[in-house]
Amino acid sequence: MTERLQPGDALLIVDVQIDFCPGGALPIAEGDRVVPVLNRWIEAAQAQKIPIYASYDWHPLGHVSFKERGGPWPPHCVQGTEGARFHPELRLPDSTVKIAKGVRFDQDQYSAFDQTGLAVRLRQDGIKRLWVGGLAEDVCVLATVLDARKEGFEVMLIAEATRPVTPQGGEEARRKMRDAGVQFV
Repeated sequence: MTERLQPGDALLIVDVQIDFCPGGALPIAEGDRVVPVLNRWIEAAQAQKIPIYASYDWHPLGHVSFKERGGPWPPHCVQGTEGARFHPELRLPDSTVKIAKGVRFDQDQYSAFDQTGLAVRLRQDGIKRLWVGGLAEDVCVLATVLDARKEGFEVMLIAEATRPVTPQGGEEARRKMRDAGVQFV
């Protein structure tokens, strides 16, 4: 993988948090299996001096996306809770740029680009191509990579480093990503 990474690239890890892994509040089947794969990519990125960015859901109590408020999801990744933490085995270096999302009371933010300033930061950092993995493939990963393409970034999805909420959702997400020009590795 190190031969693939080059200047102008970045590794973008989407929402690899305790609540999205088995045992969490909104578990994705085999969500924790992305961790060792991503750790290899993190190690390779560090060796090549490629910057690493990591988004995380950071919902206020009573968030609009929660079922109790009419949303589709159970409460998850609530600010300051254990479930909102990155998976404990994910080896993010201290230099990782962290992007909070889902912080608004009035709307959900599936994409790491949605009102976070990420596109501006990536451009300031000279990034042209993103290598992306994380959770969930058919929700936040999908929204993030589609927005990355809209913002003009080349996107490489690390297929082994993502899992969908449902198999059908994963198939549909992969179709949408391919249609948007996302490449799969």
